Amino acid sequence: MKLTEKENYSIVEDDKNEVAGFSNYLENHAYDKIKDKNIVVDISKYGELTLKELLSFLQLSNQHRANNHSFVIVNDTINIDHIPEELMVVPTLLEAGDVIQMDEIQRDLGGLDEF
Repeated sequence: MKLTEKENYSIVEDDKNEVAGFSNYLENHAYDKIKDKNIVVDISKYGELTLKELLSFLQLSNQHRANNHSFVIVNDTINIDHIPEELMVVPTLLEAGDVIQMDEIQRDLGGLDEF
């Protein structure tokens, strides 16, 4: 796993070549290292992914967001209409940073669900 630290988030990238193995590694071995940070999972190198491969990150995403941290996946090939609401998938690292910034603002304001 390659870890790149940014100001308010960390980018994790697979240094191997298997999406399911990477999601399993993040969830079961690397999570303690990243659990207190906003996370961007850069899986853009894989190109076209199946929905099943993408869904391998769902449990980790739900767990991370339940702990009040952002979890954003970067991939530009999957059809956005097929992605469940629980997963935040964006096509570029720049957009991932923007999503995290918006999430941080929303958390600072106490959430906007009440409006």
